Amino acid sequence: MAAVRRQARRYSDPARGVSVDQPLVLASLALLAIGMVMVASTSVAVAEKYAVGEWHFFSRHLMFVVLGLGLAVAVQWLNTSLLEKSGRICLLLALLLLAAVLVPGMGVTVNGATRWLNLGLFRFQVVEAVKLLMIVYIAGYLARRPGLGEAGLMDTLKPLLVGGMVAAIILKQPDMGSALVLMAILGGMVWLAGAAWKWLSLLGLAALPLVTFAALEPYRLQRLTSFGDPFSDPYDAGFQLVQALIAIGRGEISGVGIGGSVQKLFYLPEAHTDFIFAILAEELGLLGIIFVLALFAVLVVRILRIGIRAHAAGSTFAAFTTFGIALWIGLQALVSIGVNLGVLPTKGLTLPLVSAGGSSMLVILLALGLVVRIARELDQQELARPRRQREWAA
Repeated sequence: MAAVRRQARRYSDPARGVSVDQPLVLASLALLAIGMVMVASTSVAVAEKYAVGEWHFFSRHLMFVVLGLGLAVAVQWLNTSLLEKSGRICLLLALLLLAAVLVPGMGVTVNGATRWLNLGLFRFQVVEAVKLLMIVYIAGYLARRPGLGEAGLMDTLKPLLVGGMVAAIILKQPDMGSALVLMAILGGMVWLAGAAWKWLSLLGLAALPLVTFAALEPYRLQRLTSFGDPFSDPYDAGFQLVQALIAIGRGEISGVGIGGSVQKLFYLPEAHTDFIFAILAEELGLLGIIFVLALFAVLVVRILRIGIRAHAAGSTFAAFTTFGIALWIGLQALVSIGVNLGVLPTKGLTLPLVSAGGSSMLVILLALGLVVRIARELDQQELARPRRQREWAA
């Protein structure tokens, strides 16, 4: 009898015979679909303000969604063991990106902030890539120190010092919102690694004066004071938040309907990016808010479950990378929604997968593709184990 020939497959190829995490993928696609509908709804009104074609912003958003999905597919051929070895390269690349925006001709300044690189076809906001690069770097550090719970202050301090240095550079752009989100992500990763509470508390108290000093910048202080009572200055410092709250209030339970928003018509600035959630609340109402919150909850929980699986399988780097991505998406969504609802001071942060914003869309979809790749690798490792071992583990 002729022997059955089997084609060899490299480990870096996408795993065969395994399925993707359907709730994670469906929640991601649902948020993307909602985002495309809301960007299309705001595109005409915002385009008139910027004197461009009425579908300009929607077509650009669609382009970045397609490119981001392409990156998510491409990363399925990435071996995460190679990514683990590139931690120091990721840190160096993050620093180079932050420095590149300061180079004349490369960096782009908008409204007094220098955060973007001019790539010709579009502007790339480097801090979005820096978040993912720092997650990979810190995950590699934590993977090399599995006993962080019993470690001393210095082992806990090292990754946070590196993160603090990067956050300080981001503050100079200036971008306090992204700097705080980055430190919260890295601090959460260190905490999940088992770092002692006493060291984390000590480091948090030491950082408090620095955060307070940064917040005392005149324009930041104005945001903080207007956040407490935006209606005390509704035509200046509190204008944006007042318009967002009016939009949310108009939505009531079921909303005014897709395309029926009034606040997007020159009233609410950045209606297609930072404040798209307020327009969503106006057009879809409380029911739409609850649905979007539920989708983000499903997305973050599924990513965390993959991280827990990776940790249980001994894939420490994959586990902490996944935890970092879950913290990133969850925290940024909470801050963006909190800003729109008036429970947090105004910060320029997009709502992941929903807001128009090419840089954020590309990197978030790349990160989600990496999570799917990690899950497929875990399934592949499980299938490679002898059947008796799988049954014993079950």
